[in-house]
This record gives sequence, structure tokens and C-alpha cells, in this order.
Amino acid sequence: MDEDRPTDEDLSMNDDPPYMDSNRSTGDRIEDLLSRMTPAEKVGQLVGTAPTLRPGRETVSGIAEAVTEHHLGAVSPFGHGGSPWETPAECVEVANALQREAIQNTRLGIPVLFYVDADHGHGFVKGTTVFPHNLGMAATRDPALVERAASVTATEVAATGAHQNLNPVADVGREARWGRIYETFGESPSLCASMSAAAVRGYQGDDIGDEGNVIATPKHFPAYSDPVRGEDGSPVDVSEYTLRRVFRPPFEAAIDAGAGSIMPAYNELNGYPVHGSTEYLEGWLRGELDFDGYVVSDWNGINMLHHDHRTARSMDEAVWQATTAGVDVASVGGVEHAERLLDLLESGDLSENRIDESVRRVLEAKFRLGLFEDPYVEADRVEQVGTDDHRAVAREAARESMTLLRNEDEVLPLDASLDSIAVLGPNADNLRNQFGGWSTISEPEPPGTTIREGIERAVPVETTVRYEQGASMTETVDLDAAREAADASEAAVVVVGETGYRHEFHRSETDRGEFPTRSELELPEAQRELLGAVRETGTPTVAVFVAGRPLAMEWTAEHVPAILFAYLPGSEGGNAVADVLFGDADPGGSLPVSIPRSSGHLPTHFDYRPHPHPIEGSPREENPRPPEHPETYDPLFPFGHGLSYAAFEAGELSVSTERVGPEGSLTTTVAVENVSDRGGSTTLHLYGTDEFSSRVTPVRELVGFQRVELAAGEGTEVTFEINLADLGVLTENGERRAEAGSITLSCAGESVEVVVEGRFDR
Repeated sequence: MDEDRPTDEDLSMNDDPPYMDSNRSTGDRIEDLLSRMTPAEKVGQLVGTAPTLRPGRETVSGIAEAVTEHHLGAVSPFGHGGSPWETPAECVEVANALQREAIQNTRLGIPVLFYVDADHGHGFVKGTTVFPHNLGMAATRDPALVERAASVTATEVAATGAHQNLNPVADVGREARWGRIYETFGESPSLCASMSAAAVRGYQGDDIGDEGNVIATPKHFPAYSDPVRGEDGSPVDVSEYTLRRVFRPPFEAAIDAGAGSIMPAYNELNGYPVHGSTEYLEGWLRGELDFDGYVVSDWNGINMLHHDHRTARSMDEAVWQATTAGVDVASVGGVEHAERLLDLLESGDLSENRIDESVRRVLEAKFRLGLFEDPYVEADRVEQVGTDDHRAVAREAARESMTLLRNEDEVLPLDASLDSIAVLGPNADNLRNQFGGWSTISEPEPPGTTIREGIERAVPVETTVRYEQGASMTETVDLDAAREAADASEAAVVVVGETGYRHEFHRSETDRGEFPTRSELELPEAQRELLGAVRETGTPTVAVFVAGRPLAMEWTAEHVPAILFAYLPGSEGGNAVADVLFGDADPGGSLPVSIPRSSGHLPTHFDYRPHPHPIEGSPREENPRPPEHPETYDPLFPFGHGLSYAAFEAGELSVSTERVGPEGSLTTTVAVENVSDRGGSTTLHLYGTDEFSSRVTPVRELVGFQRVELAAGEGTEVTFEINLADLGVLTENGERRAEAGSITLSCAGESVEVVVEGRFDR
């Protein structure tokens, strides 16, 4: 391999090497630089490191050694749990120091690429804008708002010196017990696709080289979010039909939106761990989806091939498997990974052509980012972090996400001129749980407003706000005091739910109980006791859920008149909840996931496939359901549910044509009017049902959605554009194709049938 390699003298840099000439094409610059690189320098570009990998790497000099001595080309020094650098100014200082080492103290001066986990804003860095997690963002049904939030996040990530965000999560959330469902955009492939593409556009902008833009990394390809038992990383044991029809579409949409990087899933599919699967990373991703960016491993995804999946007999073999399968960059492989990769290259087990493919992709990203022209970040850019304008977007997002599940006797909105109000519950004054996972809440606490603080700010100074915790996650805390506070007040707001967590559930330092867990979706008894004690007083009561999962809240729905689901609303969540409680904003959110009656009712999603005993009310109910067969879809609150303070009426659903060819398109129109005396918002969901098809299709699929805000008495028309192929069957080669027959479209209780013309020869 080394016989034809140029000598160091041949490769010596002149004063103006071609790869440093910005007037040359990116392709020419890449090839020039590649020709100058040694094998060690090449493999180094395919490996990243992080300060938590080993003792001593927590210092700038420790990480710099990996860059200068071992040629590592990517670093994640901040933006994840355990980083010693948490403020924006510290991040800039570290990024510039490491970049300076790479530029000044390496032979070729190749800049470092920094990446972060900014799942809902740059939450691991203090003082940044923290948005609701994706499940809440999906509840807004506002892709433009998702794009704006991602753009804010990109601005703040770039201002701290990073170039790539390991986000968005494009997984379809089908498993309520899973500890990462709050990171998804919900259970609908169509909704997830729309929101994932919007996030990619927000992160990357028109050009990733423009200031304030970063590379987006949709994850976890191709399916991660329906693990067996709800256990993180366990197999996703579904058919290829389901993989292609349910889990892949959001990644297709994200790639079509221009995503520059993709991250594979930890788990195995069909017996093959994705990090070592040529079928998924080369066949599906590059062959079928035409992805031309680079694949970056999940944190320990390559190690797991040896240590967990056991498909590799050694770490050397794990590195070989991942590289030959199509992984370009080992995100935090560290020096050890680089050494193994170099050994495999020099032994001939890996071809230099394969390594060069990956190096080209990485170098292209660095050239497109403009790092060879300007690798440093100006210190004063930290002023772009956590600005009033950015926090206003976060407040708007949290406000639009608020989903009113129940409002008996019109308990809400509360009168802002109440003489007194009780604010109770374990999550009423807890910023940590309000932020959720992928955030830092270490002392001193980052800026943010708890729900208690938001309510106190929203009411007049003369209003008495009585705060009592009443319960932790799993134990009552002076229940008598909470009962007395509610009894003495005109209204009570009880904020319940979950602690914050990442990946799997854990017990906090202050609460050693067993909630949250995968096996328990209902509120713990202590929180139900608190709600019951408050209701016994007769005081009008609102339950506010701060939670990452669709908790089974049947007991609460039976006993509490008003329920507001706040998801994990982020730094502005307290203000947003108060805005909705007192009617300054309408609770226009719509559930992105179905809320089950119990964990025993799982799985629960609206687009299930029919079987010989359909439920009553199904589009396919020719055969009556036996009385002993429970309904297939019987959630406590269905997908799309969400009440408003206003009232709306929808008119007849019309279509541009009632007969169309299988490759045709049409538009549907529905009129909607606000028939109440106050403004509000509602979301119209258009569903489609393929009545007869050569393969079994869902009883209904989400075709489109649109959120509208209307003043009192105002009306509008909402139009949906539909390609018939999007409602068709999935063929063996993974394409969607409409077949001759009929499609039923439905929206807001109205429906219309469209005939798909053609012969029935399938």
C-alpha cells in the first residue's frame, strides 16, 4: 500500500497549497488535500473524541493531544452530560483553543469539527434557550414554528463554536413505555416526516456555510423507537413492510430536505445490528435513498457490536464491521479506535479506497462549513445566546404545544383576578423535571421559569398564591398542608407527572422511589392521593401534567375536571402554562400520540392495520365484532385530541375531482368557522383510507394537517394537496403506488370517496 505513496518531501506544503485556495472547486480541494494525507491522517479524520472518554481528557491539553498526535478530526467537548464546560463563554474558549491546536500544530492544518447533542435547544449549555422536547413541538402542528426553533438552536450552537447538531430525532414514537418517546415527533409517520424535515431546514438554513447554521443529523436510522418491552436499545422486531411503511418515511423526508449527516440506531433489525449492517447503511441509505452525506455512529454504537450484540469477536472486528457496513465517523471512538482503524488499513483488511470514501465526505463537510477559511468563533457571538427574541420563540412554542385534554364545567380559563390560588404538586416548582432530559440543571440553575413562578407573575400582586408541594414523585409530603391550601383558595393547580430522564429511567438523588419505570404508566399513588385530597375540598381543580410520555391517566380523567398536558415545556414552560391557564393564550395543541387507558392496552396508535374483527365505527366493519373481542383502538384520549377555549364548526369536505388516475393528484377543501365569542385555534387533520388493496393497509393514515387561528366569528377555507401515490400500497421494492379502487378521505367528521381509475390487474 505504501509503495506508491508520495514522500514527505513530495507532500510538503508550499505557501499556497491548492486545498487552501477558496477559489478552487470543493472537489479539487478535497482531492488535493487527500493526496497529501498519510494513512494515519486519513483515519484520524474519521474519529471523534469527548472529554468523558478517559481520565485526563477533561482538559484542553488532553483533548488537544488526541488531535495533534493522533490526528482526530472531530471533538464533542461540550453539549453533553458530564462536560466540564457549561457556559457559552467557556465553550467558545475551548473550541478556539482546540481549533488553534489543529490549525497551528498539525502538518496539514485541517480544522476540527465540533458536534453537540442539542435536542431541544442547546440545553447542555447554561444560559441557552431551551425549547419543549419534540413531542411537545409536534403537538403545535406547526412545521414553520419547528423550523424557527431549530434555527434559533442552530444560531446558539454555532455561537458556542460547534458545527453539527446530532438531531433531529426522526424516529416514529410507537412505544409509550420507551424512555425516549419524548424525543420523537409522535406516532404518525406523516407528522414525523413533516416535522423532521422542518427541523433539518431550520438547522441547516439555505447553506450550512452561512453564519448561524449547523449540520443536521437525523437519527436513529432506520428504526429505533419500537423496542421490545420498551427497553432502550433492545431489538425492533418488526417486518420489513412495517420498517418501510412506518419508520423510514421521516428519514426520507429529512434526506430530501438536505440533511448532511445521518446517525444509525443502536439496536438490531432482523438479527443485524444497524451499525454493522451493509443492507441498511449502504443498500437502504445510499442505494435507495441516495444519501450522499456522512454517517456518524451513535455514542458507543460500534463498541456494542462486540460487547453487546456479539456479532464481532473483538473490537478490531467491530471496527471492521462498522466501517465496511458504511459508518464514516466513529463519533467518540477516541485514540483507540483510530489506532485500530489504522492497523486494519495497513494490514489490508480495509482498503484505502473505502477509507478515502469516508474521508472525502468528512472533508466536504468541513469545506462547505467554511472551516478552512475561518475556523474560529468570535467571542462576542455568545451575545446571541439566550436573547429575549430567542426566549420569545421558546415561549411561543411551549404555549402552542399546551394540549387541553379535559375541561368539564369550563373550569378553564381561570379568572386572573382570583383572590387566591393554590399551586401544588411535585412538578409545580421543579425546573429540572420541566427541562427533561438532554439538559443541564447543575448549580447554579440555568435561567428558566417554573410553573409556580409563571403563575405568580401572571396574577395581580394582591392575589394570594399558596404553594405546597404535597407529594414527591412517589411519596406524600404534608398532605394536610396541601389540602388546607386548596380549601382556602378559589382554584387549585396541581402539577404532576414525571422526573427528567435520558434513554432509560433513573431514580433521582432526592426521590428514591421506583417511578418512572417502563412497567408503570399511571401516576403513582402518592400523586393520585394529592389530587384526591384537593378534589375533596370542592375547589375547582386543574391537573397539569409535566411528562415525557403519554401517561395512562384514567383515574385522573375520572376525578379531575380539567387536565392540561404540558409535555416537557423547557425554560419558558412556566410562563406558557400560565398564559394558557388564565386565557391569555388558547390551548391549541393536539396530541401527537394516543394516550392509553393502561399499559395493558399497548400498543395504541390510530393507524393500526385491520384484522378479521374490526372495531365498531371502523371504515371496515362489514363483519360485526364479537362481544368478547376488545376494541383494537380504544385510547383514553386519541391521536389529534385537543380542546380549545373557542368553538369551531367545519363544513362539508370537497375534492377537486372524484375520479383520478393512480399517478394523479387532487386538492381537498374544508371550511371552518369560529362560532364562539373568543379567538382560538384548532387543527384540521385529513385522513385517508385505501378501501381495498393488494396488501393490507392501515384503517386510516394521516394525509395532512393544518393549524388555524381564528378570531371570534371568523371563518376560513383549508386546502390540502394530495398525491394519490402517498395513499397507495407499498410495493416489494419499497415504492408507494396507488391501485385502482376507492380512497375515502375524512376530516372533522366529514368524508368523501374518490375513485382511483384503472384496471384491477395488480
